[in-house]
Amino acid sequence: MPNMPNTPASHLANPRALLRHLYDVAVQRALPLHNTAAFLPQPPKGRTLVLGAGKAGGAMAQAVEALWPAGAPLSGLVVTRYHHTPPRPDGLPQRIEVVEAAHPVPDAAGLAAAQRILQLTQGLTEDDLVLCLISGGGSSLLTLPCDGLTLEDKQRINRQLLASGAPIGDMNTVRKHLSAIKGGRLAAACAPARVVTLTISDVPGDDVSVIASGPTVADASTCADALDILRRHGIDLPLAVRVQLETGALETPKPGDPRLARCETHLIATPQQSLEAAAEAARALGLRAYVLSDEIEGESREVGKVHAALARSTALGRSSFETPCVILSGGETTVTVRPRTEGQARGRGGRAGEFCMGLAQALGGQAGVWALAADTDGIDGVEDNAGALVTPDTLARASALGLNITDHLARNDSYGYFEPLGDLVTTGPTHTNVNDFRAVLVL
Repeated sequence: MPNMPNTPASHLANPRALLRHLYDVAVQRALPLHNTAAFLPQPPKGRTLVLGAGKAGGAMAQAVEALWPAGAPLSGLVVTRYHHTPPRPDGLPQRIEVVEAAHPVPDAAGLAAAQRILQLTQGLTEDDLVLCLISGGGSSLLTLPCDGLTLEDKQRINRQLLASGAPIGDMNTVRKHLSAIKGGRLAAACAPARVVTLTISDVPGDDVSVIASGPTVADASTCADALDILRRHGIDLPLAVRVQLETGALETPKPGDPRLARCETHLIATPQQSLEAAAEAARALGLRAYVLSDEIEGESREVGKVHAALARSTALGRSSFETPCVILSGGETTVTVRPRTEGQARGRGGRAGEFCMGLAQALGGQAGVWALAADTDGIDGVEDNAGALVTPDTLARASALGLNITDHLARNDSYGYFEPLGDLVTTGPTHTNVNDFRAVLVL
């Protein structure tokens, strides 16, 4: 993490470095090794089985291995996204197997991992402990279709949900009811063992039943809810699966289910904690810092416009925020993919980049406003960047290169817009995930 000089003139002279510093602080706050020890239970009378899924899965597994008593039995299987397994520290023995699979659309490797994880729950007793490590991305990585649904069906439904603009809660309601392992089903399979879930939140409101579609948490949503979401977004199902939803045959374990009586869940890192860490870092540099919310949802470009309005009013002295300041927010916005016209190239980019385009367009070159938006897992959508930067001269520099922001918004092409400007934020996988990070600097 880069060090920033603690003098107002020096850090305000380099807004790009300042914004990147705040992002790095937010990510650092959410790393598993810094947050796991306080929540680890004592070794049980029987054996300890570690199961998990998510973009932070590899780092979470390594944290448990580093902190677990050397002489206590420990084994298990965790699945993470391709290329998201961190380098193994020298001298750290590997007791938990880590495998990789696809995100955001599931693949055969994720299916095989989910099958193995469910098989590992067989034969557990009351004396055993199951330590579940859950983080964002687990919905795709831990894929095990219900009866009557193929992996290809799940992939198609996942793609359609991702393109629909549906909020994460709706997407996960569908995923839970079309799965043999999500929505509390993994915890039910572990009974009668004690189940302790350690989770890193990547969802607005930190609802543990939504993170990775809650494989170890009771589910209050219903088959009827899932059907309604599928109908609203025009997503088709095989007839046999639709009938199972209509009859309630695919219902998930509900609150009060006795199979989940010995389950407990602990949030070890949250978006709000990371935003507060970034705010403290900004204040340490003499900047005012305002945290809007860690629960902001909506269309990414529209959220960008709202942030632009707030930044502009602040820059012009018309808001209650005093300059120089940084305005921070988190949450999970959505991108509704626009239909392509004939011959139009496919757009590249994710939520953070789309936010930045909406912000830049609405700012219209406002002097004194800089911004960074990036996903804390280091990957914005399916590209190799975490997000992008907006500067007061973004529109002017883009225009000089023949780039039209309206055209790029029309085809959801934030990568193609910011890459020629040299304004992509590229970090590589960070090995954690507390969702979107946005920082708007007003000087």
